[in-house]
Amino acid sequence: MDAEKSTGTKHDSASDYTGKKYLFGGVTTIVVASMFFGVLASTGFINAMNWTNTEKFCVSCHEMQINYDEYADTAHSKNRTGVVTTCPDCHVPDDFNSKLLAKLRASKDIYYHLLGSIDTKEKYESHRLEMAQTVWKMMRDTDSKTCRHCHTVESMAFEEQQGRAARKHKNMEEKGKTCIDCHKGIAHELPEDYEDPDE
Repeated sequence: MDAEKSTGTKHDSASDYTGKKYLFGGVTTIVVASMFFGVLASTGFINAMNWTNTEKFCVSCHEMQINYDEYADTAHSKNRTGVVTTCPDCHVPDDFNSKLLAKLRASKDIYYHLLGSIDTKEKYESHRLEMAQTVWKMMRDTDSKTCRHCHTVESMAFEEQQGRAARKHKNMEEKGKTCIDCHKGIAHELPEDYEDPDE
């Protein structure tokens, strides 16, 4: 009887060891596979974010060609210093959370693209003010964050600016103003039905 107990104990120990070995191996496999797919998914996500943050992607929808043609005639596209900004520089913030939020907001554009809401010049013009006001509000709400990525009041040489511009730039913070309050139409034509509240 002692022999049976002894054999049973050895068998149970061996089976416990084998069970733990397979359990450990299974958990390890799951962890390694999860890490691999996590890295793969993160890489894909980051690449997608970067790809959708290019000018080429922005103008790949034909209705955006209107915006692009207007922008191409501005100092933001071609100038004496060769410093160029592209669509994402003005429309997509740099920090990750703000960039992700901008991408989520912009995803509605796919819906309107599929509907053909602005696929002709006439349709585009009929929505221009509404689209512009949406962008102006976003810029105002973020204190013109994308403008300030390149333009900072602290770096401005006021003595080289015209009197009115220098005065406005010096006082913009205390007056609660931000770049877009005065610089609407800097890269795209103003809507025909736009009325300047300062005039």
